[in-house]
Amino acid sequence: MAGSDGYFCRDMTRTLLRWAGISLAISALLSSCTINRDIMFRTPTDFEFDQYVDSARGSLRLQANDMITFRLFANDGFKMIDLVSDNSSREASFLQRTAFNYFIDGQGMVKLPVVGRVPLAGKTLREAESYLEELYVAYYKKPFVQVQVENRRVVVFPGGGGDARSVVLENNNTTLLEVLGAAGGIRPRGNAHKVKVFRYGPDRERLIYEFDLSDISGLKYADMVMQGDDVVYVQPNPELAREVLSDLTPLITLLSSILLVITISRNF
Repeated sequence: MAGSDGYFCRDMTRTLLRWAGISLAISALLSSCTINRDIMFRTPTDFEFDQYVDSARGSLRLQANDMITFRLFANDGFKMIDLVSDNSSREASFLQRTAFNYFIDGQGMVKLPVVGRVPLAGKTLREAESYLEELYVAYYKKPFVQVQVENRRVVVFPGGGGDARSVVLENNNTTLLEVLGAAGGIRPRGNAHKVKVFRYGPDRERLIYEFDLSDISGLKYADMVMQGDDVVYVQPNPELAREVLSDLTPLITLLSSILLVITISRNF
């Protein structure tokens, strides 16, 4: 009778181990489908990226959906710089009141006082200021115009997963290297060989660039001038071993618990 009990226990143990092994294998296959699911914007090996034209000496250009601050003064801006007099506080207050925000619509047009709707998208800030001064010369003596972008930003994914940041472009010539620095730099998991930049082209279609910033030859790409609504995506390196272990740990724990229960049962 005791022999029968022992045979039954061994048979039950083998059966449980067999089913546990099958379950573990099936779970491993299923879990492998979710490994590195935080990696976005994968591209096939034969994907043709857009060709980057060096813009290290370029300038930020106005585009649709920009919110700009517009200031207009006469006499080459005499009132604007005449702030050293006793009425400096009054002049500064006047300067603040004469600054207004205007929106560049989807057609690249902005509606301004007196001159109405004018095209500004595609122009640098200096070009926009000169263009507006030419328009206002018919109404003001020696007009002086200032234009500044208020809502320009770049979204940066530095390669760590779950740590994307929105970087405001406070300067007109902010570079790719500067926005990466503002986002904390490339994360340890980030792949410096695959730094992607997504940018709207003239027809509002996304241009896709990929740069290798892993050595000094990539410095010319790091000097790329950022534009509003750019997206910088540093592709993370796969972490197969860690994620497979993380997915299988609960199953291994369950299997160990089953074996422990079987061992205890056999001892009794």
